[in-house]
Amino acid sequence: QVQLVESGGGLVQAGGSLRLSCVASGSAISANAMGWYRQAPGKQRESVATISRSGSTNYADSVKGRFTISKGNAKNTMYLQMSSLKPEDTAVYYCNAQILYATYWGQGTQVTVSS
Repeated sequence: QVQLVESGGGLVQAGGSLRLSCVASGSAISANAMGWYRQAPGKQRESVATISRSGSTNYADSVKGRFTISKGNAKNTMYLQMSSLKPEDTAVYYCNAQILYATYWGQGTQVTVSS
């Protein structure tokens, strides 16, 4: 059973930084891709950043230059370094992993940016 666990969310002032972590356990196979998504109240879930097995990355325009996605040394671990945070970054952030033909989601971690 694959499980994804996020950590690192919290409350931060505008302009501050946070680092999110995601660990996908229960799979002997490396993920094809992993990513971070977020959902703000009353809005649809949106892609924030993704990283492929080869290390190729993609970012939403709204976070380019401020957020950095990376893979950890351990299999199926991933980070999101968030800097210059804005109140509009407030959302629940979800970790996503695509392993073989299945997609897995974490429970989410709350990020709140105060103005």
